[in-house]
Amino acid sequence: MAAIFLLWVIAEIAAIWAVASLVGFLATLGLLLAGALVGSWLARREGGKAARAVMDTARAGRSPHNEVTDGMLIGLGGVLIFVPGFVSDVAGLLLLLPPTRALVRRSWLRRLERRGPAQARGFASRNRVIVVDSEVVSDQGRDTRGDDRRGPPDPPQRPIIESE
Repeated sequence: MAAIFLLWVIAEIAAIWAVASLVGFLATLGLLLAGALVGSWLARREGGKAARAVMDTARAGRSPHNEVTDGMLIGLGGVLIFVPGFVSDVAGLLLLLPPTRALVRRSWLRRLERRGPAQARGFASRNRVIVVDSEVVSDQGRDTRGDDRRGPPDPPQRPIIESE
């Protein structure tokens, strides 16, 4: 993972250096700023569409896993847009555009389906069974005032749940 991060940083520096060599330092800063502004506008627009799609799918009673995955990819694209550099801007824009996002979503979900059930552990495990043996005991007939029988009777209380 550290090697991938190092390669990414080197690619970002090389891309910024190449663009700065072609158009100049101030134009490079302007391009980075313009990419961030356009990307943030696109992320906001696509994020709103994804949120509405999740709600519509959930209201229809279908599983919104594709829409939720789109929302996560849009969030990742938005983060990549705000990271300075042209490589991350291009990757973020590709995640924000619906056709390329659909390709990434399909490959990601296919990968998760291959790895998912075989590696489920802990709370995600489908083999976990919890059995609780309990009995509800009413205390309405019980006098909780002790020996002092003066005064109004106690109001009925909620049932006590006893467990073995």
